[in-house]
Amino acid sequence: MNAETNTLNYMIKLKKRFLVAEKTLALQFEKPKKFVFKPGQYIDLTLLHPSETDEEGNIRTFSIASAPHEEFLMVATRLRESAFKRQLPDLALGTELKIEGPSGGFTLHNNPERAALFLVGGIGITPVRSILMRAAKDKLPHRIVVLYANRRPEDAAFLDELTSLQKENPNYTLIPTMNEMDNSTRSWSGETEKIGPALLKKYQSGLPTPLYYVVGPPGMVNGVHAMLNQTGIDDDDIRSEDFGGY
Repeated sequence: MNAETNTLNYMIKLKKRFLVAEKTLALQFEKPKKFVFKPGQYIDLTLLHPSETDEEGNIRTFSIASAPHEEFLMVATRLRESAFKRQLPDLALGTELKIEGPSGGFTLHNNPERAALFLVGGIGITPVRSILMRAAKDKLPHRIVVLYANRRPEDAAFLDELTSLQKENPNYTLIPTMNEMDNSTRSWSGETEKIGPALLKKYQSGLPTPLYYVVGPPGMVNGVHAMLNQTGIDDDDIRSEDFGGY
């Protein structure tokens, strides 16, 4: 993730936790009164009294999934087999943690005459949720299109919420795509391709001089970035954020 911004330390308490997709947990915290951030930024989260630890330590970086106007501070993460991640589903409500931040420059551009085309893989949707919620709340004039790739609908965090958000923001369009529907128990009538030249051509058509925001696992981000370059899109028009596995 890209570092930017002066950061501060805050103590926060866990208010709520819930699944937002299979093996994907959202954590909501009390938001410190003086904590100010831009949608798309991230924080470092520290477990103060871990019940177990490993060589990867007790600090992780999370994009902020909540928007500044929301009363809570929220992050979401895939659940994996690190000591840090194993503890998250069982953290008692009221548990105190430390955050440092905000940091990062993966934020929506200011010029509304340019569209924003988000190319998102999996849990990379977390900073995008913050941006989309803010755009709807503030009625931003930016044209925003989100291509959101997952293996199955079961894996797509915040899918229903972000689909419904289109009703609040006529400038925003969500295009989910599921590329392993053979492994799903749900029906699906939407896109099924991975993010590539065909999908890009289909949905970037007509967008005014778009900026491209690429976010997701490192392999996906690197591959999509290279694909954009191959289709003639300059690095100056690409912003990226990758989510390493931990």
